[in-house]
Amino acid sequence: MINARARHALGAATLMVALASALLSCSGGPDTAPHTGASPSRDAPAAAPVTATEEPADPSTVAPSPGPAKVRDAFAVLQATYNDGCTTPGNCAYFLNRVLDNLDGLDAAMKADPQGPAHFEQPLAWIAGLRRELGDDRSFGNLKKHQDRLTGVRDRINAWMQGHPEDYR
Repeated sequence: MINARARHALGAATLMVALASALLSCSGGPDTAPHTGASPSRDAPAAAPVTATEEPADPSTVAPSPGPAKVRDAFAVLQATYNDGCTTPGNCAYFLNRVLDNLDGLDAAMKADPQGPAHFEQPLAWIAGLRRELGDDRSFGNLKKHQDRLTGVRDRINAWMQGHPEDYR
């Protein structure tokens, strides 16, 4: 059983992650440089290894790693891209990277889901095909070239999920 202090600490940590995510998603404005491609989380340095002289933390006080998002949460984030688009050049780069990042997050959530990847065979195949087409090039030029494919995969997944409401409700 988690004591009240641990619950409070876990709740505070969750709130901080949510607030930080909200700030990052709102940080791009019309005067901000366009997103260059790589996700900031991919550039974060790895945590330093624990040395033999350090005492391990008490497991009852350490917040668990959240792992991949739930499918319904990752799908909701992807659906939010319907309210955005390539309306301006600076926003277009942000939008296309956002769709790609959201598809990557949904891919991870589907693979980690208790139903297993076989349940999400079609959406995972569509995302894998998109990745093959894009290759390692996350530049704006390449994403713009494949804009219809990016939004098409998003739309196909949306239609598939609408037929599987148990996965997102």
